[in-house]
Amino acid sequence: MKNPELNLGQLRTFVAAAEHLSFAAASDSVYRSPAAVSMQIAKLEASLGQPLFERHTRRIALTLAGETLLPYARQLLQTSHEAVAALRTQEVVGKVVLGAPDDYIATLLPPVLERFSKMFAKVEIELVCLQSTLLKPLLKKGEIDLAFVTRGAGLDGHFIRRESMVWVAAEKHAAWKKTPLPVALYEKGCVAREHTLAALDKSARPYCATYSSPSLLGLLAMVEAGLAIAALAECSAPTHLVRLGKAEGLKPIEPLDIVLIKGRKNSSPAVECLAEEIVRGLSGTGFELSGKK
Repeated sequence: MKNPELNLGQLRTFVAAAEHLSFAAASDSVYRSPAAVSMQIAKLEASLGQPLFERHTRRIALTLAGETLLPYARQLLQTSHEAVAALRTQEVVGKVVLGAPDDYIATLLPPVLERFSKMFAKVEIELVCLQSTLLKPLLKKGEIDLAFVTRGAGLDGHFIRRESMVWVAAEKHAAWKKTPLPVALYEKGCVAREHTLAALDKSARPYCATYSSPSLLGLLAMVEAGLAIAALAECSAPTHLVRLGKAEGLKPIEPLDIVLIKGRKNSSPAVECLAEEIVRGLSGTGFELSGKK
């Protein structure tokens, strides 16, 4: 029997489905419809002669064959990416202006930017550190090439990841025991602030907003000083802070969806390469650089 040949496009779809455990969710990552994702998986399964997923009514699960294939699929995709990047590295030059909130710049982007700078030494990266809502007009004006932001009104792009939000406080100060509950909030208009206030309203604990800031460092200063608790993205919550929850009378907070948006006025190879690296590094899937929102 002839050995099957693995198709990289099908493997990319398979990895996305395996990571999301949903064909519908995987479709956002690979820019295909859920039906097309299902068809690609079916073709891959047919070529391999065995099922990769168990289909249930509202979810999917990897079979033993799927679990076996997954690490090899990731390795093949990474090798393919590195091969293409190695060929493109020397010819890609230019400048990319990347906008993101400070918590994402500090916690999620450094490994990606470090790897990118080693592969594309001739590309200059300029960072614009602003909250997501303030980056929206800069995108429209063409003043930034890429925006790594929280999905919200007028900010919808290629889905990267879903980031949990957590309640945090300084343990030695026990600010959560105060009444009304002192809370440090992000600036008005911020999706994280909206999610925090919605959770507070469900918690039925009297609270007061003691501080408002667009800056993660500002919120952390208030928390560290024991003047408030705060709700932060899990990726940016320092491990030494205590996590709060049901025991303190606090409800869970709706997570944040992080997306990558490419500006309409710049489709240079440098911009495309950085976008590819961000998506690949933080979501583990490929990115079709069509500027699709």
